[in-house]
Amino acid sequence: MHVEVAVSRLKSRFNVEVDLHPPRVPYLESIRREARAQGRYKKQTGGRGQFGDCQIVLEPLEGHTGYEFVDKIVGGVIPQSFRPAVDKGIQEAMQRGELAGAPVQGVRVLLVDGSYHTVDSSEMAFKIAGSMAFKNAYEKADPVLLEPIMEVDVTVPDDTVGAVNGDLNSRRGRLHGMEPAGGLTTIKAEVPLAELLTYSQALTSMTGGRGDYHMAFLRYDEVPSHIAQKLIEAAKKEKEEVKV
Repeated sequence: MHVEVAVSRLKSRFNVEVDLHPPRVPYLESIRREARAQGRYKKQTGGRGQFGDCQIVLEPLEGHTGYEFVDKIVGGVIPQSFRPAVDKGIQEAMQRGELAGAPVQGVRVLLVDGSYHTVDSSEMAFKIAGSMAFKNAYEKADPVLLEPIMEVDVTVPDDTVGAVNGDLNSRRGRLHGMEPAGGLTTIKAEVPLAELLTYSQALTSMTGGRGDYHMAFLRYDEVPSHIAQKLIEAAKKEKEEVKV
């Protein structure tokens, strides 16, 4: 309602037309198993070339949260000065995952091996090599799409509880209990944020404007496979349209 009022004022006061789009759900990506891969970047031009080579192991972190970079290099196969560049390249690659372009979380990266050239190696070459290694390993690490789960408290008149509970179930909600008090009942549930984008209008309709709710972020969970596939296909289509 606040958005509609603001858009109306923009039109009436400044004659500005505004296109509205549904808010984007902040999906994340993560991995479910260990994977190893190499990233090797070699470019030879007329003068000095570019060379960077690294091998990494990806490991999933518990809870699909956080990021760790562990330097396991023994000896001087990659000089100390180039190793932070590998980390930086990996973190940049993690900003857009290969599934749906969402940020990647819950990953431990072990830098285990590599090689360098005394003349052609540079920080930029190892940064690119790190990015390549991560993308190669990520494909083999059983990547998964994650969605935010919200803790929702819905307070409604007693005579609408059945309809509201049924609607929450249809939104993939998990009901945790009800607290009746003075003709009103507060329903406690966990619901994916993606299913709540239109909830305000639905609740108003079901309760005749007498219902109210508030929500807070709870955690990230894996998106069911049939829904994840649709999201991945939509992201690929959007990416192709941008290229065109």
